[in-house]
Amino acid sequence: MTWITLRTTSTQWEAELMQQMLEAQGIPARLVFDRAMPHWGCGVPFTLQVRAQDQWTALLLLSPIEENLEESV
Repeated sequence: MTWITLRTTSTQWEAELMQQMLEAQGIPARLVFDRAMPHWGCGVPFTLQVRAQDQWTALLLLSPIEENLEESV
């Protein structure tokens, strides 16, 4: 099974929230903790990975909602 990186974040709670959102929709996801030493003022990077075949569905689920803005004439 091939896993690809979908997002990297510096906060654990954000990575876990994205993982829970994907798993609630039936998309397997995993968190990879980057063991690199954190710099002062920066968090420790967490990487969210999904299976290659779920990449586009996961990106759509995690993308911001586009609002339909109608111009008033």
